[in-house]
Amino acid sequence: MTLNRARGRRKRLISAVAVLCAGLVSLAGPAQASSPEGEAAPPETGDHAMGSQIRKHEGGGGPVVMPKDAPLATVNGMDVSGHQGNVDWKYWWDEGMRFAFVKATEGTGYKNPYFAQQYNGSYDVGMIRGAYHFALPDRSSGAAQANFFVDNGGGWSADGKTLPGALDMEYNPYGSTCYGKSKSEMTAWIKDFSDTYHDRTGRYPVIYTSTSWWNQCVNGDFSSTNPLWVARYADSVGDLPYNWSIWTFWQYTSSPLDKDLFNGSYERLQALAKG
Repeated sequence: MTLNRARGRRKRLISAVAVLCAGLVSLAGPAQASSPEGEAAPPETGDHAMGSQIRKHEGGGGPVVMPKDAPLATVNGMDVSGHQGNVDWKYWWDEGMRFAFVKATEGTGYKNPYFAQQYNGSYDVGMIRGAYHFALPDRSSGAAQANFFVDNGGGWSADGKTLPGALDMEYNPYGSTCYGKSKSEMTAWIKDFSDTYHDRTGRYPVIYTSTSWWNQCVNGDFSSTNPLWVARYADSVGDLPYNWSIWTFWQYTSSPLDKDLFNGSYERLQALAKG
């Protein structure tokens, strides 16, 4: 009897361990699909704020009270992404902000979960607002990303309160500076995005970039069609990317959040919004 009872306890213990192991496997979920041997799976598209990679590679972003060479007729604005969450727009209106750009999308796999509050909230307090797209040129075509952008908040309307969407072109957060593209290939990608956006909305997108990144990665001329939004965290805008002679927007600091200037009067900003 003693031997039989011991054997019974042993069988029950083995069964319990088996059930426990099965439960742990179930909690862990199915194994992720692996990449071919020796190849790393590409990272998922994340939420990269406008200028985050420029600050990483070029430095700057600290407080600048007011740039020295800003024109006298200048409108203050800001740009936000999912990192800011729900924004207190009344506070920023009282601080003098009169326009805002809101991140809508990145690549073809990310949509800002706070977009509605940020985009509509800025409009509701009286700001002229627009949306921007963080480009990942090595993931999909310019046309595919332009369509994803427009389909998810990046469009334009002639209401006098909506700016044309902005295309954020900056350093690759995941790898090589120019996304593995030659200057001619990058130029073609940007043109594909820009032309598709124009076909969908009737407007050419604003192009956001830094002079250093653009001159490393692009050899095309977009100065006759696309307004320039230049990033430089200093009290002087410095040299502009090829072949622009004027800037339309300037992101000059990221403290305590991204702040921008419009190169002109409020009436000129309204005219840009109206098209």
